Amino acid sequence: MTRLSTHDGAFAGLQPQAPDALLSLIGLYRADARADKIDLGVGVYRDAEGHTPVLAAVKAAEAILLRDQQSKSYLGPEGDLGFLDRLKPIVFGPRDAVDIFGVQTPGGTGALRLASELIAAARPGARIFMGTPTWPNHPQIFEISGLEIVSYRYFDSQTQAVRFDEMMSALATARPGDAILLQACCHNPTGADLDAGQWGQIADLIAARGLTPLIDLAYQGLGLGLESDAAGMRRVLDAAPDALLAYSCDKNFGLYRERVGALFAVSDSSARLELAASNIKALARANWSMPPDHGGAVVRIVLEDDALTRMWRDELETMRSRIVEVRKALAAAEPRLSALAQQHGMFARLPLNPAQVAQMRDRHAVYMAGSGRINLAGLTPATVPLFATAYAACLQEEFA
Repeated sequence: MTRLSTHDGAFAGLQPQAPDALLSLIGLYRADARADKIDLGVGVYRDAEGHTPVLAAVKAAEAILLRDQQSKSYLGPEGDLGFLDRLKPIVFGPRDAVDIFGVQTPGGTGALRLASELIAAARPGARIFMGTPTWPNHPQIFEISGLEIVSYRYFDSQTQAVRFDEMMSALATARPGDAILLQACCHNPTGADLDAGQWGQIADLIAARGLTPLIDLAYQGLGLGLESDAAGMRRVLDAAPDALLAYSCDKNFGLYRERVGALFAVSDSSARLELAASNIKALARANWSMPPDHGGAVVRIVLEDDALTRMWRDELETMRSRIVEVRKALAAAEPRLSALAQQHGMFARLPLNPAQVAQMRDRHAVYMAGSGRINLAGLTPATVPLFATAYAACLQEEFA
């Protein structure tokens, strides 16, 4: 049968897209036969043996879920309400839950997409202020949602310092109703967080200029601890009439492939919160209809049980402590990396150009993102000195 066509096909107008750089890096790493190769690319936690473990608290909760779950029916658009209720005190502390509305989302990425669509729906042509460098998916999510991105320099990799003056200068140009993206802790990709005084200044500016904070809290507990990692963003929430918070349980519960997240809307007006809630549920319905169940149910079961909660907190502290020790070990092994000991979380952004990154890979079997971002959890006590030696050699080779 001959097909008649008057056009080049349904997909002919599409533009080719570049492959994901980290996925390409995984392939290169796997193909490398060198025994001493080091993978610092993929952003997942690894223990001292190089494994990404399933937490014991998660395993115990999954056993309970297997035993007691009676149905696989839909959850409803908000997801597991018990999951959301148990998460709120960890995220918000003693704040009154009446002024908070939440929905379960497929990971923190789903929460960010939902938040950006809500901002765009509330204010067509809305702007969002975003520091650079940032997680590469942030601008993609905002652009596809129709937000106008106003970028400013957040971090200088050469000095390993937050460019706070530049941040404040940029935000001073924001108009009432503009949104601002803030990473609450363990900044990805730099590890450089705001200090308490800087959070206070940001909160004051948000209140004075009528800005809407969109807070990305993806690594709570992996920086300074559960409470300390939330302290700055709670100050912002106290100052802002309305705010959005995208949360991920993928990292602090080790539930990467389960995609466990939540979007919370916070408001000092019950009428505005109700309006936001109705729109959030409608947008969620259009995006994924109902959220997945398993990961959220696991988190709920852990947080419902005091013994499992203590087990999880202990495991999380072990993860956090390991990352801190890697930072200290690197700083001690290579003085030019001393700033890493003052930063937080799994990531650091090294002052390496793409040629040096390629040199680290080709000559020293060290794999990292082309931007110079490394996942510190990819290092072990045995590989820290290897990495430090390779880094020193790379810098020496650059100036040879």
